[in-house]
Amino acid sequence: MMKKGNRDLIKDINRSLVLNLIKNHGPISRTELIQRSNLSAGTISNITSSLIADDTIQETGEGESSGGRRPVLLRLNHRAGFVVGLKLMEQAITVAVTNLDAKVIYHQIYPLNVAMPSPPPQHVFAALIAAIEDSLVASDIERARVVGIGIGLAGVIDGGQGICHYSPYFNWRDVDIATPISTHFDLPVYVENDVNTLTVVEKWFGYGRDFSHFVVVTVGRGVGAGIVLNQQFYRGAFGGAGEFGHITMQDGEPPVTLEQLASDNAILHFAQEIIARGEETLFSAENPLTLDAIIAAANAGDRVSQGLLADAGRWLGIGISILINLLNPELVIIGGEGVQAGEWRLEPMHAAIKRHVFNGLADDLKIVIEPVGDETWARGAASLVLSELFKSPMLK
Repeated sequence: MMKKGNRDLIKDINRSLVLNLIKNHGPISRTELIQRSNLSAGTISNITSSLIADDTIQETGEGESSGGRRPVLLRLNHRAGFVVGLKLMEQAITVAVTNLDAKVIYHQIYPLNVAMPSPPPQHVFAALIAAIEDSLVASDIERARVVGIGIGLAGVIDGGQGICHYSPYFNWRDVDIATPISTHFDLPVYVENDVNTLTVVEKWFGYGRDFSHFVVVTVGRGVGAGIVLNQQFYRGAFGGAGEFGHITMQDGEPPVTLEQLASDNAILHFAQEIIARGEETLFSAENPLTLDAIIAAANAGDRVSQGLLADAGRWLGIGISILINLLNPELVIIGGEGVQAGEWRLEPMHAAIKRHVFNGLADDLKIVIEPVGDETWARGAASLVLSELFKSPMLK
């Protein structure tokens, strides 16, 4: 006889399977659910009735008939629940409130007025709580329908425990972020490295949905990566997987990392050196100097600006080729604020990837460029909650 615990687990697995089929393929009929799931008609009927009863899914009109009655279609009730996602930065908190389909229904950026560079964690927690409270009021949703909170920030994060082991911006060591926020709102709180949050949203709602092995690379102020292998998000043993911006590209004292050669900050650093040498460029008089100014100068024909962007792109391509050679992904998604430089940066990147990837590994590789703004980062954090909602019980 099958034990009750085993029966309950199978029921939970089947419910998760049906819910994910409706999320990914809805509107969908019960007949198609039977075909896609290989579950019996009775099981599908029981599960869908339960999901309708708790308002998770809803019936939405009728589909085309293949003979006989027209089938009733089912879809996810996107307003059955809401989540709050936050990206925590040095000087600001970006908040997005989304529905169950990761669609942003409210977005706002709040200033973070704390003593830098080493703010007491409780001061930051107070700012996070205030931003969440304000967003819930402004978005006009029922508190009872909020199912969780996701927080993304740079650093080494233990996502399972909600602990920041190291924050390069706040100089934190082993700070529990999840517990005080969860205690205040009486909701589950998930914390993750900010680049990993983008990887989660791609896995569940973006380009990565149809791929088992893919990498998300972000370039902006820094360089980072998120990794999915065998359809599973990979954090590493201590939450530090994907810190490939810190791989050494040039030996020396100190060694030079990829981030110091390929990031937006690297471009600005080298541009300042050029100005200090007295070289004439179209960005020489810019104060403060910005990446936008260098891009504008490149578009205007300034060879120095074009060279700066090309060098950064080439190093980025070399770094990405290392990831491809190590992980052999099917898909690489390249995003972040830095891709706004366009082909001045991306064409040398593509050329470097082609040159340095081992023979054959790039033949069927798909590379996608996806600009990322503040709202996208916060949406990624919200997807931390959504991924838990839709995750199979076998993986929890």
